[in-house]
Amino acid sequence: MVQLNFTVVTEFTFEGFSIFGWHHRLILFVVFLALYLLTLASNAIILTVIHLNHHLHTPMYFFLSVLSISETCYTVAIIPRMLSCLLSPQQAISIPGCATQLFFYLTFGVNNCFLLTAMGYDRYVAICNPLRYSVIMGRKACIHLASGSWSIGLTIAVTQVSSVFSLPFCDANVISHFFCDIRPLMKLACADTTVKEFITLLISLCVLVLPMVLIFISYVFIVTTILKIASAEGRRKAFTTCASHLTVVIVHYGCTSFIYLKPKSKNSLQDRLISMTYTVITPLLNPVVYSLRNKEVKNALLRTLGRKPLS
Repeated sequence: MVQLNFTVVTEFTFEGFSIFGWHHRLILFVVFLALYLLTLASNAIILTVIHLNHHLHTPMYFFLSVLSISETCYTVAIIPRMLSCLLSPQQAISIPGCATQLFFYLTFGVNNCFLLTAMGYDRYVAICNPLRYSVIMGRKACIHLASGSWSIGLTIAVTQVSSVFSLPFCDANVISHFFCDIRPLMKLACADTTVKEFITLLISLCVLVLPMVLIFISYVFIVTTILKIASAEGRRKAFTTCASHLTVVIVHYGCTSFIYLKPKSKNSLQDRLISMTYTVITPLLNPVVYSLRNKEVKNALLRTLGRKPLS
């Protein structure tokens, strides 16, 4: 029998941004730290404003609150480690630590996808069936949709983490990324990962394509209904109601789909740069877009600060 010599991996090392010089990493650190703090502050403001203003206690803002909490947890799971990698390249992480990060990343990431779908359904009911809106989107329905999103996220996270960390890791331990993600981890496995990669692709299709299709169908009905509105002002208000949600959906699904639905890429730097978009920029985009484009939120914020609302 042939004796194989290999070293069992006990920890991983992030390649992160080690290809950049110290000066460039320091600039990225300052930029990402500012965006991270702005994300935390923006989501905290959104949650506070919605909590303090009772006229915002509606299904639309309930889902926005849940999304803000999920986005905050999502960034906390990824960005602090990424900032640390910028200051200290080739940083190590234990296997349990890596599995924990992947678990929270997948839980909140998948949850965000289905929460955006629930928000699309909420807009569909509000515009296409306004007379029955309060009945269809009652408190119990909102809680079921939100808890269903969390449950799907938890289920997929447990499934994927179990699948990835059942693989043997030996010799190679440098992750070509700035956090523990599925594809970079599978590249390090010293075993055939074809079946697991195919399963991961199927799960990605379910998590990304299914919600996108449901949101697309919702907006087909929404646009059809809006075009039937007689007054231009009514059409404008209806479009404005959906604009914030649609903006977040396009950026979120666009960047994530590019990473998880495209064929294998040897350009890991390109993948890392695109990953920055949905791990750093998209979580900030949600509260900023909803704050800047939503007159109700802006007026509620002004009232909270004791100022006169916008006319």
